[in-house]
Formats: sequence, structure tokens, C-alpha cells
Amino acid sequence: MMKVGRWLQNLLFIALCGCSGGGGEENVPLPEELEGPKVQITLNCGIDSRATETSFEAGDQVGLFVVNYNGTSAGVLQNSGNHADNVKFTYSSGWTPEREIYWKDETSKADFYCYYPYTTVTDVSAYKFTVNADQSTETNYKASDFLWGKTGGIAPTENAVDITLKHMFSCMQIKVAPGKGYTAEELEKVVESVTVHGVRNEASINLATGVATAEGAEKVITPWRDGEYYKALIVPQSVKEVGLIVVLIGGKEYALKKTFTFETNKRYPFTVTVDKTNNGINVGIGNWEEDGVDHGGVAE
Repeated sequence: MMKVGRWLQNLLFIALCGCSGGGGEENVPLPEELEGPKVQITLNCGIDSRATETSFEAGDQVGLFVVNYNGTSAGVLQNSGNHADNVKFTYSSGWTPEREIYWKDETSKADFYCYYPYTTVTDVSAYKFTVNADQSTETNYKASDFLWGKTGGIAPTENAVDITLKHMFSCMQIKVAPGKGYTAEELEKVVESVTVHGVRNEASINLATGVATAEGAEKVITPWRDGEYYKALIVPQSVKEVGLIVVLIGGKEYALKKTFTFETNKRYPFTVTVDKTNNGINVGIGNWEEDGVDHGGVAE
């Protein structure tokens, strides 16, 4: 109603000026000029400090959807026709949009949906994303990360809208530790590879709710070796009892059979202890840092 009332006032003002004579028409302001400047929407995106990286880097790009309220009722995120559809913002020292977007008016609230990395989105309820099976390089590992965040019910403001994005996937952080009969140096020489088995690497992501559903066939994931840890990003899912972590030593595979549920935005440290025995090698798993429960087992 504020907009309509102001518009009628503008028409009345123009009409009065037009009747005043004296050739003053050239000084009559347009209605939008009388309304004052529109308020541009700006962003301040951050990452929830869990799982993997906790800050954006120069050149990172996010996509933004803005959905207006209808009075006091929140709108529904659509594939298109929202107040703003998948507007790309690029990070440097701040976030710069590919084009300027503005609030609808002075009073209408809006919901903000943001995701990373930016891409073309045709279905907001089932966006398809694939985690790399080969995450053995830092580039492939980082390319497997997907972030999502929502800030709801925000009233028009000149301040940047704060949105915190969370990691949609889980992070496995595996450490192979020397047990009986090994020093760290000796173990480093005999471990040939560490892999993750029995997990699906395809995801269907609902950008309205921030829920990721695992799809596709089971794959073998090769983690990235980052210092003393092997790191792998896993689509949230429950896995049956399989050789979840496989350590290759001396050409032989030693598997930890495990039933496990991976959840969004959680990091799961695994300490895999390798013992040298008379009969060969035993591989066990230590305590979870999160729950303090011994989930130990023996690789066979």
C-alpha cells in the first residue's frame, strides 16, 4: 500500500505542476525519482566451521535464489519465476553479483537460498551432483564439496544479508597409526594405499530443504592424502556391513567390515591401527572422537 499511495501522490503532484503554467514541465520529476533509490541486495556468505574448509577463496562463486513473502506467508522456491533466479556472486574481498538485484519494496520479507559451487540449475528439488570417486588430489577433493544455506524471513535492509553455508556431505578423516611391531617410519614404507568401499557417490540435492539423497551404484573412493590423514567426502547414506576401509599392505588387502551411517556436515575421524603379528598384520579401528564409543574391529 505504501507504493500505491506514493504513486497516487506523484500523479497528483504532476497534475498540479502541469496546471501551473509557465513552461515548468521540464522540471517535473518522474514518479520513480520521487520514490527515492531502490535498495540493492548484498550478501555476506560464510561456511559452517565443520567437515572441511571453513572459508571461501578468491574466485569462488555461489548461486542465489530469492523468494518473496506473500504478506506474512513465505513463498515457495521454484525452478524459475522467483524474485531472483540463480544469480551468480563471485568472491574477492567481498561478494560481487553478476547483475544488481533489489528488494521488492520497503516492507516485503524474503527467503534466501544459496549454494556452492555455482552452476546451471534446472530442478531445484532434485539437483544432481557427483562426488569424485578419485579424490586423491586436492583439486578433485575440493571439487567434491557442495555447500548449501538458507536465511529466512529477512526484512528489506541496506545491510548485507548473512548466509551461513554448511557442507552437504560427510568427511572421512582416516589416520593409519603404527601398532605393535611397527614404528611410524616402518609403517609409512609398507602401506601402499587406503581406499573406501561400499558407498554411492551420486547425490540428488533439494535446494529448498538442504537434503541430499545418495543415488547410483556403489563405488570405490580413493581419498586425498593430506599430511598424516586420508580425507574423503561422502554423500550422506547408510552403508551395510562391508569392508568400509581397505588398507593395502604388501600386496594384500586388509578390510575393516563396518555398518555405518554418514550424516550431512559431519566429520568422522577414523584411527586405523596396524599391528605386526606372527600371523601377518591385524588392522583395527580406534575410538570415534565425536562419541567416545569404541567401534573397534579387525581387518581380515
